[in-house]
Amino acid sequence: MALAPTTTWTKAVITPETRSDELEYTPRPPFYADVPDEKWNDWRWQMSHRLNSIDELEQVVNLTDEERDGLTGDGLFRVDITPYFASLLEPDDPYGPVRHQVIPKGREKAGFDSMMADSLNEDAHSPVPGLVHRYPDRVLMLTTTQCASYCRYCTRSRVVGDPEANFGRADFDRQIEYLQNTPQVRDVLLSGGDPLTMAPKMLDDILSRLRAIPHIEIVRIGSRVPIFLPQRITDELCDMLRQYHPLWINIHVNHAREITPELSRALSKLADAGIPLGNQSVLLKGVNDHPAVQLELVHKLVKNRVRPYYLYQCDLVQGAGHFRTPVSVGLEIIEALRGHTSGYAVPTFIVDAPGGGGKVPVMPEYVISRGPNRIVIRNYEGFITTYTEPEEVYERDDARMLRYVDTPPRDEGIQQGVSGLSSGTHMTIKPEGWESTHERGREEDIHKRGKRNFMDDYS
Repeated sequence: MALAPTTTWTKAVITPETRSDELEYTPRPPFYADVPDEKWNDWRWQMSHRLNSIDELEQVVNLTDEERDGLTGDGLFRVDITPYFASLLEPDDPYGPVRHQVIPKGREKAGFDSMMADSLNEDAHSPVPGLVHRYPDRVLMLTTTQCASYCRYCTRSRVVGDPEANFGRADFDRQIEYLQNTPQVRDVLLSGGDPLTMAPKMLDDILSRLRAIPHIEIVRIGSRVPIFLPQRITDELCDMLRQYHPLWINIHVNHAREITPELSRALSKLADAGIPLGNQSVLLKGVNDHPAVQLELVHKLVKNRVRPYYLYQCDLVQGAGHFRTPVSVGLEIIEALRGHTSGYAVPTFIVDAPGGGGKVPVMPEYVISRGPNRIVIRNYEGFITTYTEPEEVYERDDARMLRYVDTPPRDEGIQQGVSGLSSGTHMTIKPEGWESTHERGREEDIHKRGKRNFMDDYS
């Protein structure tokens, strides 16, 4: 993964500065030089002083004509950047890996093939407002449409940032009622928008109501607040969250440049509160679509007790066309990580299937060939070897094994999918319209169809 000899490499690092409390901080733009530390470190001050106009953003970066165009477009997806996160923006590089994520460009207006508003078809899986039930045992609970700052590639840009589409107590009541009446759900993911932008009492209330449902085993929170607004991760917030274990949090860091001293302290507070941390990145052209960039990112994450979890292929959402890469780029990155760093530092590369198919893991092919009783496999170096399968017929005593589990296997019906085919739960998975297309059998002349002493079951 070394750079080619002809490649020029000039570091563009952010050097932290030490303040009166003897802690390291990200240097502020000169525009904020006179802001007292007390205000700067107050998350409410940060939220109330977000930048969103040309005049405000010109105080910290040199805007290009295309960025000006993007900031004045009709139907513009919401722009808000916390002063803290503005400190990370590259002043003179419109394609800097941080700046490119949050300042719009005119090219957002350009459509592209397969562009969708709801590319994951979440609305079709939403039994009540704000609740998405796509998988058998877990749900996505949208708690708010508001974020601390807004990513230009946002999957839910159709609703996120719109205060009129926000959720309220009546919506939470319907969500909770659905969960109370749906015992197969054991895992609830709070997202939005960003749950950590909610009023603390409201978030506390939601978590306590979820914890009161006996079949809810774990609660997860998806948040980019620690990255956009690390000041929000206070001791009081951590004390509140630790009441609701087992509680997990997935953050969203796309580039190592976002991992600042402030973020490291915020992550340390969350980890010390006993909260397991994961990271979800989106593969973005010009931001993190290089193996060396991803390697530095995952290494800095694990140093901060964050497990790289998912690397997402960019969704087919409106306004994100210029961020998209071929899927082969993600495969190249995983190939460059697997074996070249610790296994727990390698995320799973995911394509969220358009149309509501859910998350599909995609990885390089390590099985080269299969033969009778053996497979041929290769490692990250290209070393090829043979693994010999056991010669005896494989048998499994399911009844005996299931005696030693606490709960019997769930009945997921046809949603068990391909796993159900291999286990024998069902025989076929049929495309939409398959039955009507193949209704060509005749009902008459039964005696000419041969004898049957049992019914065939193709379900």
